[in-house]
Amino acid sequence: MNQKTSEPLSDIAIARAARPAPIEEIAAQLNIPPAAVYRYGPHKAKLAMDFVGTARAAKRGKLILVTAISPTPAGEGKTTTTVGLGDALKRIGQRVAICLREPSLGPCFGAKGGAAGGGYAQVVPMDEINLHFTGDFHAIGAANNLLAAMIDNHIYWGNLLDLDPRRISWKRAMDLNDRALRQIVVGLGNNGAAREDGFDITVASEIMAIFCLATSLDDLKERLGRIVIGETRSRRRVLASELNAHGALTALLKDAFQPNLVQSIEHTPAFVHGGPFANIAHGCNTVLATQTALGLADYVVTEAGFGADLGAEKFLDIKCRMAGLAPSAAVVVATIRALKMHGGVAKTDLGAENVAAVRAGGANLKRHVANLQKFGLPVVVALNHFTSDTEAEAEAVRAIGAELGVAVEVCRHWADGSAGATGLAEEVVRLAESGAARFKPLYPNDMPLARKIETIAREIYGAKDIAIVPAAAKKLVALEADGFGYLPVCMAKTQYSFSTDPDLRGAPEGHTIPVRDIRLSAGAGFVVVLCGDIMTMPGLPRRPAAELIGVDAKGEITGLS
Repeated sequence: MNQKTSEPLSDIAIARAARPAPIEEIAAQLNIPPAAVYRYGPHKAKLAMDFVGTARAAKRGKLILVTAISPTPAGEGKTTTTVGLGDALKRIGQRVAICLREPSLGPCFGAKGGAAGGGYAQVVPMDEINLHFTGDFHAIGAANNLLAAMIDNHIYWGNLLDLDPRRISWKRAMDLNDRALRQIVVGLGNNGAAREDGFDITVASEIMAIFCLATSLDDLKERLGRIVIGETRSRRRVLASELNAHGALTALLKDAFQPNLVQSIEHTPAFVHGGPFANIAHGCNTVLATQTALGLADYVVTEAGFGADLGAEKFLDIKCRMAGLAPSAAVVVATIRALKMHGGVAKTDLGAENVAAVRAGGANLKRHVANLQKFGLPVVVALNHFTSDTEAEAEAVRAIGAELGVAVEVCRHWADGSAGATGLAEEVVRLAESGAARFKPLYPNDMPLARKIETIAREIYGAKDIAIVPAAAKKLVALEADGFGYLPVCMAKTQYSFSTDPDLRGAPEGHTIPVRDIRLSAGAGFVVVLCGDIMTMPGLPRRPAAELIGVDAKGEITGLS
């Protein structure tokens, strides 16, 4: 995303020129002692669990949520803004920590690219974070697939639990986009009971969600044991603990569970840990990293994936509800280019001034801001600046903010680093210190599951109704009967629209949200609601980013965005 003029450096070139500080110096900013820092090379580390436990019990800082309008090909820059805001808060004298998700290899090699920010507002080492990092995702995938292997092994050796091969719900996982693995057959060639199976991308797996919501190793093990792997022939749900699998899964995840510490280009401490997708899973970094940061910093800046209708809603209704978190303010990231796309302008025409399109596309921004206010959060709009933006267009966005009673801060952190986001930082501090936040989830625990789905559809998506297919409705009834009705719901739908039609931009109203399937994630502690055509294993685009990625003669990664 090039936002500067005159042949801008690539994000990776900027990152390499930034000269990261030794990770012990970054830790010292948060009073983390060297003995608690487990090095993974000079610029990244994990934190010792005993220190994490002490930090989590300390006085809490203020939590700032960064979210965005509905994403478009024009770009919004949510991660970039999260990093830029963290740097700017540090610049104005606050002790701050940034909390981000780890990037998935699927988008890195697919269409979206990496997720370490960009320009002069990114976390480093960018290429390592975007690829294998500290191996956390490999551990999560290994744990997922060990459980899958143990299920088929149990059936092979006599099936004492009487598992019905037709009703095994646990899928295999890998952290790459591969549509050919969505539906497969296993057990061929006398290697067990032949049955249909499939793969989810690792970041959509229940183990990823469990990893990100657990608060301790004991809690992690208990949640892993609660995973429902399938049903018996008499339709009794079978748990992973009945296979005695949860101890081994915990062992595979033990080291990965320690929070990762890195830094921004401006040496601001950043916890990058866990990475569930927000259009399929709950889209937030680990509770453990967030709580650790809150015990160490005055301000913790975190992001939730995709638009506020997905990541922010799940952050607030799932993560905050479970972890007892209460944000002090929310930032909605927008760009004039993206607003123009929501206003009907083609990507090829975004460079021309079009105030009318900005106003029309502003309906998307208005709904996201209004939705966050329903949770009792004070809001500021961060207008991520591009060089093609005009003052008339920026003034149109300020007018939208004035209608809603929120400030609009033009931010230039991509080009100028922390100096380009000090106005945003000062407004965030003003909102957080005002005590205006009155956080409350959108729905109570005891609301029936179908009503929870309907509430999100109406209140957040602007829908008129929901349409639950009979098979999914039957699953909801069964979950209520089995005592799972108290769980929050995790909506899985396209990130590009408030509807389930990815081409329906802006702020559509009066549509119907089709619910085609229901999945229980008992270990994670929520019910997944699959809407429209959303897939839990994405595919690669016609020209995947992988075609442009390589290694140069110096052994450095090239082409990674």
